[in-house]
Amino acid sequence: MKRLTAFLAASALVTALSAQSQSITSAGDSVGSLLAVRRIYVGPLSGGTQATALRDLIIASLNSTKLFILTDKEERADAVLKGAADDKTFTDTFDTYSGVSGHDALGKSASGTSIAARASGISGGNALSENDSHHSRERKHEAYATVRLCNKDGDVLWSTTQESLGGKFRGASADVAAKIAHQITLDYERARRADAPTAPATAPKP
Repeated sequence: MKRLTAFLAASALVTALSAQSQSITSAGDSVGSLLAVRRIYVGPLSGGTQATALRDLIIASLNSTKLFILTDKEERADAVLKGAADDKTFTDTFDTYSGVSGHDALGKSASGTSIAARASGISGGNALSENDSHHSRERKHEAYATVRLCNKDGDVLWSTTQESLGGKFRGASADVAAKIAHQITLDYERARRADAPTAPATAPKP
């Protein structure tokens, strides 16, 4: 009977230790660096009415990097990309003014008394004035996004802010999405190089 009691107590202890070990392992599985991210969920972005369209462009741009798997199921993701974005159109107004003016005058007079009274006079005047004003309106397109990549514990693994007035061959929103993908690619490669083991120095040959 004592042996059975001791056996049951030992079994309970092993079960408790095993559960504790699994709990610690599960906590330690949380993604702690950008290099450990394999699957990303892009959450809804706060901002203006165009934030939804910009989110779709960001998903497409991140997917084109081939660094991550993009998923529509947040529970399957290693990390969530969240933040704010907007895309708006506005008009810039420019007013310019230039003016040139000048004035010139000349006068001469003479008078005297003699047998015959005489008087003479010369006068002249010249004025120049030129004014020019110009008013123009230019329609512009601007987009921005500030995003952060967080793991399931809420820790920020990566963040960036990008803005654009539009590129040569793409609109402002598409350009912002491309910049985000480009930045995360640069930072991923930088982290991978930093994480790579340093090759041992070879001893010089005798």
